[in-house]
This record gives sequence, structure tokens and C-alpha cells, in this order.
Amino acid sequence: MAPPRRTAGGPSLGVLRRLCNAISVCGDEAEVRRVVLEEIRDSSGDVKVDALGNVLFTSIGRGRRRQRVMVDAHMDEVGFMIVAEDGDGLYEFTTIGGLDARGLPGRQVVVGGRHVQGVIGTKPIHLMKEGDLKKTIELDSLRIDLGPGGKVEIGARGTFAPNFMRVGPSVMSKALDNRLGVAILLALVQEAQPNMDLLAAFTVQEEVGLRGAQVAAKYFDPDLAIVVDATPARDLPVRHEGDNTFYNSRLGLGPAIYVSNRTAIDDPRLVRHMISTAERARIPHQIRQPGTGGTDAGAIQMALEGVPVVSVSVPNRHPHTAMSVARIEDWRNTHALISAALHRLTPRVLKQSI
Repeated sequence: MAPPRRTAGGPSLGVLRRLCNAISVCGDEAEVRRVVLEEIRDSSGDVKVDALGNVLFTSIGRGRRRQRVMVDAHMDEVGFMIVAEDGDGLYEFTTIGGLDARGLPGRQVVVGGRHVQGVIGTKPIHLMKEGDLKKTIELDSLRIDLGPGGKVEIGARGTFAPNFMRVGPSVMSKALDNRLGVAILLALVQEAQPNMDLLAAFTVQEEVGLRGAQVAAKYFDPDLAIVVDATPARDLPVRHEGDNTFYNSRLGLGPAIYVSNRTAIDDPRLVRHMISTAERARIPHQIRQPGTGGTDAGAIQMALEGVPVVSVSVPNRHPHTAMSVARIEDWRNTHALISAALHRLTPRVLKQSI
């Protein structure tokens, strides 16, 4: 069997490190946006930052039968917002995006534009009564402790402290959802195909309602869209009663191609195009089982008069926590698949029967 297809260049681990170490919670994506703008500065195309904060890149192709192809990756990450000050460097906070309060105590965090360091604290086990250990941790029982003199403004965003590392075949970091996708999209911008108008959308506020993608799709008015994201891997050996069986993606099996989820039904023609591309190029891939979860495809699909969409994601363990894990090879194969699919894309794909 021939080795998997590789495209020239590809996503950069150095860029991924910069993206992951940036702090860009929903609604305050400036740090990642700066990295994106620096990386595409010398690319051949037009760049716009819209009123919501999306970075919108347009590369015009050649020929009369060009399609307008939108490729999307969201820049934001889950995190916190400071809502009240208790004094002595202690702050009440609320979560932004999907976070589980049970995993927050003891986590190192950074807050505000100055990256003030702190820790999420709760009542220590020494002071708990027997009944306390059986209770679910409630968010209002937690505080961010910035230490004496620690000061941030109400409304400041915060998230887990930067912690990017490469460990053997894996990368581990906060915010792999979706800095993995952003790094892939940056690589795709560098290799824009002449057979289409490439419309690259680095979007904001995905984790709180796919808001940036909705605005970006209306601006671009694409013929079709490919969404690049990260999806939970359900491959740990531990199983619990009531586990969500709708996530079947596993590390090491390549990009996960969507067929449907909570927010969108992926266009069957584009799904077939992705699968046939992977098979022709011998790129490892897997089908993400239909079910819960969602991507920016949900907002793009319903923009204007409707847009055919497909999502392709990099599997990762422990998403929306202080440290996620993904395989470098899955990440690179996701880029290889989308790059090859764009290269093979013609108007005939959407002229097939659904």
C-alpha cells in the first residue's frame, strides 16, 4: 500500500504553539486574530476584519467556471468572565462556553489582557464534611484567586494557563479546539487553488452560538463551505453508565468526516467527495457518527438562500478542559484531505443528485 498523500508545506507546529498559547475567549479573540493576521500578511489575497472580529480572507482564482468556496475555522476558546470582586484578590466568575465545574478546582488560569496569573480555588478536602464529598461542585462555590494585590476589571476574560507541549506523537494543550483548525486553515491560505475563489473565514464566538460564522457566510455568499474543527474522541478505556455513544471518533484513525450533527446535516455530495478523495489519496479517515455536538456548519448552512456544507474535524481527547490531546498525524492528515479535496473540486460535484 502506498503511503498517505502529503501536500507541500502543511500546518506548522510552531504556528500551532503560538495559537494555543494565545488567550482568546469568546468575544475577545484579539490575540489569536493578531497571529492570524501576521501569518497571512504576505499571502496573495484581500483581508478584512469585520465588525464582529472575524478575519475574512479572499483569494480570487482564474477561469470562468470558478466556485466560491468558503473554508471556516473558529478562533475562540472556552473560558471565564469575571463578574464580581470579593476582596483580597478573590473574584467570582462565570463560564463562557461549555465547561464542567467539576474539572476547575486547582487549575492555573490567566485573566485579562495583562495575563494576570491565578488559580481556581474551592473549599479544601480537610474542611469538608462527609456529605460535601457527595455533592456536585457548583460554580458559585468556586473563586479565582489572584493573590494579594491581584486586580482585574469586572468583565475581564480568562482561561486556562498556556501549556502547549509535544509528547511523542501527540500535542497537548488548552484550546486545541479549535486552534488545530485555525492552523490548518492558515496552511490552506498559503496554497490557495487557482480553480476557485477561496474564501477563508477565521471566525469568532463559535462556542457561544456560531455567531461569527453566520456573519461571515452572509458576507462571502459562497457556493459551498468546508468547516474545519476539532471533535471529541471517545476512545478511553473507562466507560460509565449513560455515556454518550454518539461520539465514536478515535485518535490515530485520521480526520473525522461529518454526515450530520445537532446543528447541521452535511451535504451528501460533499461527504462523498471527501470520502472519495481520502480513498483515492490513501489518506486515513473516519466517519463521525451522527448525533450531538455541532460546528460552524450549522450557521453557514442556513445563510442567505442556503449553503451546502461539510465538516471535517481533528479528533482530540479531553476537549474543553485545561489540557486536550491530539495526534499530530491526524492533524496533518486532516490538512492533507481538505487540500486534496479542494484540488479535485469542480462544479460537477454539486450537480450530482443529493
